[in-house]
Amino acid sequence: MLIMRFLLLLAVFAVGGAVVLWLLTGNPRYKSWAWKAFRITVVVLFVFLALFAIERVLVPLG
Repeated sequence: MLIMRFLLLLAVFAVGGAVVLWLLTGNPRYKSWAWKAFRITVVVLFVFLALFAIERVLVPLG
């Protein structure tokens, strides 16, 4: 769980840094990178939460 918190914090810094760079430079490449990193972060978070939900449902059966 500590690793997931660290990775989430890293993702927040990456997206935030790209947005700040886009605001400072106006280069659309940074905005595109921030959007891609955000989408990947959301997908990974949903997969992780789905695994928790599946575990919660299947463990009482065992």
